[in-house]
Amino acid sequence: MADDTRSVQVIQDLIDMCEDGEQGFRRCAERIARPELKRLFEARARECRQAADELAQLTGECASRPGTGGSVAGALHRGWVAVKGAVAGDHELAVLQECERGEDHALNRDQGAMHAALAPTVHEVIASQHEGVRRNHDQVRALRDRARAGQVGDTAR
Repeated sequence: MADDTRSVQVIQDLIDMCEDGEQGFRRCAERIARPELKRLFEARARECRQAADELAQLTGECASRPGTGGSVAGALHRGWVAVKGAVAGDHELAVLQECERGEDHALNRDQGAMHAALAPTVHEVIASQHEGVRRNHDQVRALRDRARAGQVGDTAR
């Protein structure tokens, strides 16, 4: 039973991380000017919501568990995105830098879950979702690098 409790804790942490990602990407979409980046961030927010729902199904909580709104750390980061965006005038580079910082955090949290002793079915879902976390991280980093270099153009894939 302790393993089940640990699995639920790991899954809940990942659900919070997905909710943080969903809200963080939505916040970035609100603060970015370019339509292609808005669409990209909105798509990533939807993917994070889907990942949270998939994880919730693993614990049988999908129908009964309301969204928590993410973690305290995620809420603090989203607040920082808002403050930094206001100070920077929602400059694209500043938004992308904060988005990358959030994705760095998500990747680190996800790595911990990848190494947890979990049921094979749970680990399979987490491993599959890990690819999405890595893709988001790498894509946001590339967008940030382009913004730093002053490159403009369609970056949505």
